Amino acid sequence: RGRLSLKMASADLTWLLVRNTSSFLVKRNRQNMTLEPNNLSGRNCFRYSGLARKQTVGVEPAKDGKGIVLVTKKSTGVRQPAKLMNRVVLKRDSRRTFRAIRKITAKGGYRKDLSNAAIRRAAALIKSQRPVVPKKAGRSRKE
Repeated sequence: RGRLSLKMASADLTWLLVRNTSSFLVKRNRQNMTLEPNNLSGRNCFRYSGLARKQTVGVEPAKDGKGIVLVTKKSTGVRQPAKLMNRVVLKRDSRRTFRAIRKITAKGGYRKDLSNAAIRRAAALIKSQRPVVPKKAGRSRKE
């Protein structure tokens, strides 16, 4: 007998179902923002959706607070959620981290705007992980 081939819903259909009823949706000040994973901009739109798109890119802080984790979603194996995400820990300096993000997203066939957004998010996370250096009090002038 022939096997029954099950297909998942298309990205467009998933977006139509998720766009107004997602549990990640945050509506404030006439803006629709989202907290979904792998959404680099935080905007609730199909272009950056981490739920509806087949291939997504996400950037998270590393567990120990040093470095970042680049999360990519594979386009195959949609029905195996445990194997769907690929995580790469990047703990080197920022220049090599950005180069690695560009390389991984380019080789994986991800969109260039996602690559640029991932680099912007990674830069913000790396900057927030730097230790805060207190400013020295300036010497007072004698007049």
